[in-house]
Amino acid sequence: MTSMPDVAEAYIRLAHSLDAHLEGFVDGYGGPPEWADRTVRAPTELHAEAGALLDAVNAVEDADRRAFLTVQVRAMHTLTRMLMGQKLPYAEEVRGLFDIDPVRADSRVLDGALAALDAALPGSGSLLEREEALRARVALPKSEILRVAAPILAALRERTRQRFGLPDGENFSIELVSDKPWGGYNWPLGNLQSRIDINTDLPVLLPTLPDLLAHEGYPGHHTEHATKEAKLVRGRGWLEHSIQLLNAPECVVSEGIAVNARAALMSGEELDAWLTGELAAVARLDPDDIRAFQQAGLARKELKGVSGTAALMLHADALPESEVLDFLMQYSVASTERARQSLRFISQPTLRAYIFTYSVGGELVEGWMERQGNAGFTRLLSEPLTPGQLRAGLA
Repeated sequence: MTSMPDVAEAYIRLAHSLDAHLEGFVDGYGGPPEWADRTVRAPTELHAEAGALLDAVNAVEDADRRAFLTVQVRAMHTLTRMLMGQKLPYAEEVRGLFDIDPVRADSRVLDGALAALDAALPGSGSLLEREEALRARVALPKSEILRVAAPILAALRERTRQRFGLPDGENFSIELVSDKPWGGYNWPLGNLQSRIDINTDLPVLLPTLPDLLAHEGYPGHHTEHATKEAKLVRGRGWLEHSIQLLNAPECVVSEGIAVNARAALMSGEELDAWLTGELAAVARLDPDDIRAFQQAGLARKELKGVSGTAALMLHADALPESEVLDFLMQYSVASTERARQSLRFISQPTLRAYIFTYSVGGELVEGWMERQGNAGFTRLLSEPLTPGQLRAGLA
């Protein structure tokens, strides 16, 4: 049986072996370089290794550490089954990798949200025409994105430092990229550092920029990774937190944190005042356009289950891509270009089940925050909580 502290080494080595088969499974790593061995080994060997590691994890004394490692290794075990050619039903794939159930949106809720959005959008023309016209009026020129982002990040960082604390030496760089299936991404680099990429394939909108930067930076992904590195890796010697895995339950909590990151720092009313005041002036945009975009936001919030439902249509119902694309265009109120971007995301092998980490994780963390407030969010940033522990806390 693997002994302590060797369980962390075995966990990290197995993760890198899986990454050799499915590049991108390891999302970030800052641990011992010699453990990052990506030598290709047979899936059957990795399956047996994952099973043995599950047994070894049972001997971990700390209950929270044991709970985290158990669900993480269980996801690795599921992935080895898939690598061996087992065709799992899509819902079982989501449960096996993320310890959550996929959720299909209620069509009545979606139709109601479209009606509310139709009533809220200004101007004349079709729903899509008015949505696209308003988006164009609040979009930032590519050359302006980083300039406008700077004061937003400064404010978010200071609020995060005051409310939740930040480890000394944390920092990240930010870059503009293109040809990606996502809008933004945080790459954990280790040593309390990250790189944040903003995708410019589609226009970047001022009203969504604070949420994007909170999601990826303060107090979202970067803050979580840096805090856990400081407290769990350096503070407690739990080296399994020096690696971040893409298809594992930790992503449900991480995306849940990120989805709620801006709300952990400021209310919707504070955000609206900031956007239509200081930030509108910085970006040289009309506050009335920003106000109109924000007023339609409540209707858009009720459309958050669209991407997950599209994924179920594609992978569980086996509907043709053209039908899924039509659904995305209708209920995301999206141009063909934006709908294809969403379809590209849910079609990626490493992301096809990931889509539910946003909606399900977001609701779990939102409920957790409602019950526990700032102290609860601080725990999420610094403790190895699992989706199951969040569910239990809400029961």
